[in-house]
Parts: sequence; C-alpha cells; structure tokens
Amino acid sequence: MAGGRGSRMKLPIEKPMLEINGKRLIEYVLDVLAGASHVDRIYIAASSNGPDTLKWLEDCSLDIHVINTPGSGYVSDMVTAVEGAGIKGPVIMVMADLPLITSGMIDEIILRYNEVPQPALSVYSLLSICRKKGLRPDTVFNKDGQLIVPSGINILDADNIRKEQEDFNYILDNHRLAVNVNTMEDLEICSRLMKDDGY
Repeated sequence: MAGGRGSRMKLPIEKPMLEINGKRLIEYVLDVLAGASHVDRIYIAASSNGPDTLKWLEDCSLDIHVINTPGSGYVSDMVTAVEGAGIKGPVIMVMADLPLITSGMIDEIILRYNEVPQPALSVYSLLSICRKKGLRPDTVFNKDGQLIVPSGINILDADNIRKEQEDFNYILDNHRLAVNVNTMEDLEICSRLMKDDGY
C-alpha cells in the first residue's frame, strides 16, 4: 500500500520516496516481498497523491503490478486494489513505510495465518518494544492485558474483501516490525536502528 499522502512527514518529498542509506522506503519493502518464499505476486496500490511514487514504480525493474487507486483512504484503496488486481483467496497487505521488516518475517506471518481458523490475521507489536526504541505510536489496543500496536501488515480473504472479517491477532516481539515511519522522529529512529543492526 503506497497511495497515501504522508502528510504527517511535512516534507516536499512523498513518503515512499524518502531515502535511508541511499535506498527509498518503498524499495526496502519491495525487496523484502520479492525475497519472501510464500509471496506469489506483488501488487502496489498507488494513487495520484504520489505522482513521483507512481513514476518511480513505472520505471522499477522488479516484477510488480501497479494498481491505481483513488487515494481516498486506506480501506477504500485496499478494496479497489484487491478487486482491480482480481486477487482470489488470501492476500497480505503491507504498508510501504516498514523498512526494517524482513522476508523471513513475512514468511513467518503467512505460515501462522495458514494455521489459524480465522479468515483474517492482523499483526501487532508490543507497546513496550515501541517505547524501548523511542517510538510513540498513535494507536494502541489492549489485548488480554497486553498493550499492542498495529504494525501495518494484515492478511485478508480477498473473496470477501468488502465484508468485515474476523481476524486473529498475531503479536510479534520484534523491534523491526515496530518501526512504522510516519514522522521525522520515526525516520531518525529508523536510521539509528539500521546502523545498530549493521545495515
């Protein structure tokens, strides 16, 4: 998903085009998805909110399919993208601002989804992990006494994309999943963590 304005960054450059260590945010995510064993095809939901992102995607050498969406909100764009792509069965949604995730994490999430009876799966980080790394998430939920933060990765049944789907809450204790770049502070923290992790 790469169709938002990224207005919270308050920068003239579109958020997916922001660079860390000479590599764009969206490039990190695309490389991870391309390297995941259980991802068959990659579709990018983009919109006129990000003309530079659209142009970059057109010139991208990876085997991806770009779906133009209205840019009117996450849910609306997601439905448009899934239906426009003609996807059937499970589809994993990944935000374009998660530069620290890995192919192994994506495969782990997909394998976990295959084990649960629910038609959908939502991935969360522990709030304690976010705070430990200096992150201040906007949204926090209480799940059985644990404070958790949505990660920006979800799996849904594409056949019922317009319906509310019961989801399994998959909580991962991994700081790489917690870094969702929404603000300049997040970007600075992400850059520091990359150095700490040897990027």
